[in-house]
Amino acid sequence: MSLLRKVAVTTTALIIAASAAQARDQIKIVGSSTVYPFSSYVAEELGATTSFPTPVVESTGSGGGMKLFCAGNGMNTPDITNASRAMKVKEWNLCQKNGVTDIAGSMVGYDGIAFAQSNKNGAASFTRKQLLLAVAAKVPVNGKLVDNPYKKWSDIDASLPNREIIIYGPPTSSGTRDAFEELVMEKMSKKMPGYGKKKYHTIRQDGVYIPSGENDNLIVQKLERNKAAFGIFGYSFLAENADKIDAAKIDGKKPTPLTIADASYPVSRSLYFYVKKSHLDKVKAMKPYLKMFMSDNMISSDGVLKTIGLIPMAKDLKQEIQASVGKLTPLTLDMVKARKIH
Repeated sequence: MSLLRKVAVTTTALIIAASAAQARDQIKIVGSSTVYPFSSYVAEELGATTSFPTPVVESTGSGGGMKLFCAGNGMNTPDITNASRAMKVKEWNLCQKNGVTDIAGSMVGYDGIAFAQSNKNGAASFTRKQLLLAVAAKVPVNGKLVDNPYKKWSDIDASLPNREIIIYGPPTSSGTRDAFEELVMEKMSKKMPGYGKKKYHTIRQDGVYIPSGENDNLIVQKLERNKAAFGIFGYSFLAENADKIDAAKIDGKKPTPLTIADASYPVSRSLYFYVKKSHLDKVKAMKPYLKMFMSDNMISSDGVLKTIGLIPMAKDLKQEIQASVGKLTPLTLDMVKARKIH
């Protein structure tokens, strides 16, 4: 064999080896702790019913997942990230900066943020204004913003329990925290004198609000141990632990599949996943996984995921989004700004 031919054969072998090294069978998924139970169920089902290995699903929080997802296009980065709120413009920009320019997204259903306690206590009811005053770092007193002085619920309103304010909640990397800040704190603060019509969302750091990690089941366990405390987490964890915990009413409504789906429960939100389209040809399991996740068997009103806490979309919207995922419609900056994924 001539030297030139040997070089050509060697080069071809190296190219094939490099290509093989880049491709992999197992999907890597990161992101929201709220979406995690649903994503994990689909992953287990894919592993059990197809020849593909069960995807690796990590609960990193929505913000943490976005950072990992947008870090680059290499095969050492996640293929999919779950999110309990829509992608932010700054996350889109990070993706673009790092070459992650071909993204598709999908809404998968709804969720409500529960404000819950041990069911050994009596029923509880709060307004969003009262919740803002319990968790905000600064609150208006006599027209001025001051460091939050409230230590008991009755300090906020005499009609509330004479009980210490202790709240176990998600950390800054969590989409649940983002959504709580937006739907409760920002929504209420812009209507309250003292905040100057600004959207205030800074949570107090004096020990009243205790960041408790991305595993919402840990918050449930803490509520069992500390009967005085409340916890903030997704509805699916409430439904899963209904024998141990009970949700407070917020603005007169309890979180139920009906009140979340029709948005009468005021702390309702949409759930999403985002896909790195540049990985589709190298991770062959991605398309079957997406098809399974978005199937009627999973996300319809009769779907399996409803039984573990996912609130299904209306039929027309579901069909529209299923079609979009089938086409893997590319996400654009305008869609991110409008908080749309199809």
